Amino acid sequence: MGMFNAIDNSASGLTAQRLRMDIISQNIANVNTTRTPEGGPYVRQMPLFSQSASGMVQVQAIVPDPRPFKLTYDPSHPDADQNGYVLMPNVDVTEEMVDMVSATRSYEANVTVIDAAKNMAMRAIDIAR
Repeated sequence: MGMFNAIDNSASGLTAQRLRMDIISQNIANVNTTRTPEGGPYVRQMPLFSQSASGMVQVQAIVPDPRPFKLTYDPSHPDADQNGYVLMPNVDVTEEMVDMVSATRSYEANVTVIDAAKNMAMRAIDIAR
């Protein structure tokens, strides 16, 4: 693998992790959204990544989380059913925060790889002088 391939691969990882953080932020922002334009509560979203033949990170799709919605008793809520229960999004803020830390660490690791490749290129230029 060449030096520039390492930078390209890490750059694709940076893009993927940035998208992952955007989706996590969207999930957290909608933790209490009980009514969406599609009908029903917000459904947690998850990115699916894959690796291309050249080693680049690709986003395959952004898919809904299949886990069931949370049922909360709140008879005063406008979206409560006749028994007083409200379907809440299947978003767990704790899980989202753990995912955010993981995405941040992955982002930092890719930045470190890019910095290392840049430093190696600079050293190679110094040797050639």
